Amino acid sequence: MRLLVDQLHKLEDRLREGGGLARIERQHLAGKMTARERVLALLDPGAHFLEVGLLIAYDRYDGQAPSAGVVTGLGRIEGRPAVIVANDATVKAGAWWPETITKILRAQEIAMKNRLPIVYLVDSAGVNLPYQDGIFPGQYGAGRIFLYNSLMRRKLRIPQIAAVMGPCIAGGAYLPALSDVIIMVEGTSFMGLGGPNLVKGATGQVIESEPLGGAHLHTAVSGVAHYMAKDDADCLALIRQRFRQFPAPAAPQGHSVPPLRDASEIYGVMPADHRLPYDIEEILFRIFDGVDYGEFQPEYAPEMLCANARLCGRPVSVIANRRGFMKVRGRPRIGGIIYAESARKVAYFVESSERLGYPLVYLQDVSGFMVGPDAEREGIIRAGAEMVETMACATVPKIVITLNHASGAGYYAMAGQGFDPNFTFSWPTARIGVMEGDSAVVALYSAELEKCKGGPLPDELRQAIEKTRADYERWLDARYAAARGHCDALIDPLETRNILACALEASCDSNR
Repeated sequence: MRLLVDQLHKLEDRLREGGGLARIERQHLAGKMTARERVLALLDPGAHFLEVGLLIAYDRYDGQAPSAGVVTGLGRIEGRPAVIVANDATVKAGAWWPETITKILRAQEIAMKNRLPIVYLVDSAGVNLPYQDGIFPGQYGAGRIFLYNSLMRRKLRIPQIAAVMGPCIAGGAYLPALSDVIIMVEGTSFMGLGGPNLVKGATGQVIESEPLGGAHLHTAVSGVAHYMAKDDADCLALIRQRFRQFPAPAAPQGHSVPPLRDASEIYGVMPADHRLPYDIEEILFRIFDGVDYGEFQPEYAPEMLCANARLCGRPVSVIANRRGFMKVRGRPRIGGIIYAESARKVAYFVESSERLGYPLVYLQDVSGFMVGPDAEREGIIRAGAEMVETMACATVPKIVITLNHASGAGYYAMAGQGFDPNFTFSWPTARIGVMEGDSAVVALYSAELEKCKGGPLPDELRQAIEKTRADYERWLDARYAAARGHCDALIDPLETRNILACALEASCDSNR
């Protein structure tokens, strides 16, 4: 675990440098902060920034698109949780890659799901033209950003503040235009459907950037923007001032009690081999408060743990998979597998939590649902459907942490990403996929292996099997999943309690 965490931190540090030190210096020489400096200056002093999608696209485009050129996440502004989207102009002048759209849409979805104000710090050259086919068209292309802008503004009444702190060109100009408040920075902002070169090509007119779409034009002549700031710091101060004008945030939750066990020892809980068992309570008692923990039906279907707990004083309902081998009424049970009894137990527990208004925290280490004649006679399909349906229809916040396996339909039943949980996080040990590599080999090559009857394998078959195993190991790597947006963030296990507290505050206190 420590090795995986160290590798993660090194990768994160590299990605946070954006386009590199030379481009950061160029940004400073232009009198501008970088995207991350802007975010840090906007947040309350000492506030944690929960970054979403840091690893997105890190292994694509020959490493030229760190974080897809946009910083997205959750932080506290004037005591209130808020979503922030900041274009990173050190990466291809803040141009949009296909994954940039994915990250902006996810940030907007977090704002809509949790009823959080959202701030756009715009500094972008627009569409990265060589990749326009993955950016411009389609149901989840750039146009959906503007759909979400409109829904938040007209229907959901979620505050949107746009600060144009650099270029904002072509269709991208509709993002601030569809926000509630637009702030521009004197001397550095530009907002227009076409820049000087495009205007010259389209109309033959020769004009400079400032009179075409600068801060003075849009605040004094066109009326498109609402406020003009002197510089980046003044712009961020205006945003904070706007936040102070919102209704007071919710009062803090009850008294927080430290966990029963030392969180610094959490690295040692998970075995090095992902197939080996461990004690799930060794994780729970290092994350949740050391009071008011009570397991629901501990002796019935024990492979699924359902418990009431508190996190930083807030009551929550916890659903987790136990690993290892157990006996129930003299019959063996395999941890990580969902049986008909355990599915019905979880369904009832989720229904009870929904009635009480308790948020659901899922800790995934699931290999799937039980198969075979006994399982089918016990109605595993119907029981699984009940588990999925109650989770899918629950209106309380749902937060997911993938600890280890997240395989098969069990991944879906444990509030998988397709069911719109409020937040999804993964440990570096997470393995998200339909099945493990060895299972895939059996499924794909069973007929050929049967023909060999334990003898030597033909070279072609052996190579195909090795390639399948290698492919699955790559696909199941937690960094691979994070790079494709299959979780909101890959997190250090030591930070689990703090990150959960941040996510719960955002999803519980802002629904008003």
